[in-house]
Amino acid sequence: MKRFVTQMDTALAEARAAAARGEVPVGAVLTDARGRVVAQDGNRTRALSDPTAHAEILVIRATCAAAGSERLPGFRLWVTLEPCAMCAAAISAARIEVLYFGADDPRSGGVKHGARVFSHPQCHHRPEVHDGIGAEAARDLLQEFFAERR
Repeated sequence: MKRFVTQMDTALAEARAAAARGEVPVGAVLTDARGRVVAQDGNRTRALSDPTAHAEILVIRATCAAAGSERLPGFRLWVTLEPCAMCAAAISAARIEVLYFGADDPRSGGVKHGARVFSHPQCHHRPEVHDGIGAEAARDLLQEFFAERR
């Protein structure tokens, strides 16, 4: 369980850094099969003027580049918020083995809510999914971020 806390703490730190940049506070960490961090980042959609620059996409891109492969079997993704449909599709395409996420996203989620990408018959790969890890901290960070903007 200690490793779960450590990886999600790193993802939460990336989410806080994203918030400090004015980005929606979502952070992600990708680890190899041994649990070593290969990539970590937070949302950068505004900084990069790129609507696809979600934390999950950024760490998947970085890890694929480092691995020299478009597939990441055996890798694990830690993200502070339930991935949207776009990110869930990328997780499936990359063949990530396990997805851990913090807070549910009833409005825009694509795993437990909304599109439920991994449940769709056309989904080619379904990662093992564990939710609720660090959910309270992730949810609080998001609520504070949006409360400041209202």
